[in-house]
Amino acid sequence: MIFASLRKWLWEITTTWLTEDKDAGETPFCDFERLSYEIRPCDVLLVEGRSHVSEIIKIVTQSSWTHTALYIGRLHDIDSPALRERISKFYKGDAGAQLIIEALLGRGTVVTPLTFYKDFHIRICRPTHISRQDAQQVISVAVQRLGHGYDLRQLLDLARFMFPYGLLPRRWRSSLFAHNAGDPTRCICSTMMVEAFQSVHYPVLPVVRQAESGDTKLYKRNPRLHTPKDFDYSPYFDIIKYPFMGAENLAIYRQLPWSGDGIVLNDSKDDRSTSSADDKLVGTR
Repeated sequence: MIFASLRKWLWEITTTWLTEDKDAGETPFCDFERLSYEIRPCDVLLVEGRSHVSEIIKIVTQSSWTHTALYIGRLHDIDSPALRERISKFYKGDAGAQLIIEALLGRGTVVTPLTFYKDFHIRICRPTHISRQDAQQVISVAVQRLGHGYDLRQLLDLARFMFPYGLLPRRWRSSLFAHNAGDPTRCICSTMMVEAFQSVHYPVLPVVRQAESGDTKLYKRNPRLHTPKDFDYSPYFDIIKYPFMGAENLAIYRQLPWSGDGIVLNDSKDDRSTSSADDKLVGTR
């Protein structure tokens, strides 16, 4: 009993240290206002984390992207009443808030407001041409994972798998390919995302095999081997960036050669000389 309590206390202390976010320290690269306006349900959000565990993931995956989340929209964006009810059991905040589903160390699979990542470096990975029906199915699979735990064992296995296999002692080698390895009620963020998309046969990074006959077949890749950067690398997702300061911020539409006199014409044949003062723009004052 004492040993169990001590182990729980040590785990809580370690988890708190691993997941504690450092201060941003600089202006984020992303224009969050634009991203939150244009993000769509079923978009995957890539996040560059600032916690200690994020730094570990960066080393393991050799990528700046340390976390993924699935954007599900607002509650009223969900087609199924049953799914809306289930989400409401795990989220008690503003019903009109933009929401994501994510798997977090120490918390498991949870619903989080999109605004939580306002000060982070983030970008959107959008599944190209996915149908609305399939997008809702992907969201449904993620919603059913709410309440599941975070699989730290899988993260450790993934780390071992990415080291040169032959250099590791046999007892340290990854058990990722063992039959039914791991707890099916636990996962890491990228695994949950991949399994959700695979439920509608939407590819992330499939294994491509070409036979001697020339026929090509796709095989689903082990979801437990995926990392956040795979969504960035995948040819089946559009990468959408909203830089904090970019060329598009020059608002090119404001530089169009508009007439400065405020006159409004009915069409291209309208004679400017016959336009009255009443035709001038209203509401520009």
